[in-house]
Amino acid sequence: MKKLLRAAACALTLGLATVAAGSGTTAQAAAPTYREGNLATAVANFFASPAYLPGVNNWSCTPSPEHPEPVILQHATFVNFGSNFVKLAPRLLNEGYCVYAQNYGMTLSSFGRVGGLGAVEKSVASFGAFVDQVRTRTGSAKVDVVGHSQGGLIAYAYIKSGGASKIDDYVAWGGSQNGTTLNGIATLGQSLRLLGFAEGFAGLLQAPGVTDQARGSRFMNQFLADPTVPAGPDYLTIQTRYDAVVTPYATQSIPGAENVVLQDLCGDNRVGHVGLFLDEPTLQLTVNALNGGPEGFQPECRGYGPAL
Repeated sequence: MKKLLRAAACALTLGLATVAAGSGTTAQAAAPTYREGNLATAVANFFASPAYLPGVNNWSCTPSPEHPEPVILQHATFVNFGSNFVKLAPRLLNEGYCVYAQNYGMTLSSFGRVGGLGAVEKSVASFGAFVDQVRTRTGSAKVDVVGHSQGGLIAYAYIKSGGASKIDDYVAWGGSQNGTTLNGIATLGQSLRLLGFAEGFAGLLQAPGVTDQARGSRFMNQFLADPTVPAGPDYLTIQTRYDAVVTPYATQSIPGAENVVLQDLCGDNRVGHVGLFLDEPTLQLTVNALNGGPEGFQPECRGYGPAL
């Protein structure tokens, strides 16, 4: 139904544009084109612009009939949105989406850059307030959300705590919505250091947002006690068999969701947990889901993310 409504809206918009063109109406100036970044961009942004990406958080953006829900991006543990979404944010903006993001879980140990350290419960509350801010400013009843790692957990916890009616599409990249191990978090810190990011692993035990994700933690035990998946959102999880952070990778699945394992679609893709944000099939699957595209979508098998 969502696809049909969007197709109808697109057809209506095209028809109105044709009429306007035929009546001699001057066309509006072309929208800006945003350049997609790479690993070097991500590392540079981690330090230089942790809370800024061109075109993101444009509070004057008006959602179009083709893309009526604004998209909120939720970064992973130890990073920030300025680094985590250097490829996805420009792609969505170029598609015509209104795109928003926030840095969550920032503590005194974050130095304004290392996110996801604060308690998950506080980050969920912060996300909920941000959802309402985006909805109010854009006039949209619902938003879409894309979360990487802990970002997927934050958004899913918000959905399960009463936010389901405000979320249209939910996409998780290597999401920790069912927990992980501290060994996995250690692997994450090591992988980020290898890629050039700040280690972010010192003082691990003083970072509740990290330990809250561990299986057996108070938060995770309470969160998983109710296995209900709220109706309303369309759920997509994107997983890689080479995930050494949220393990076993199959625990990322959500019952009743479209749970995609990248290697089932592109057998030679060795992308790891961290590398998902630069992985072309992951981005194609994400855009397809946000566009209301079909389940079983086959991305192009190229441009794989780092094997970390």
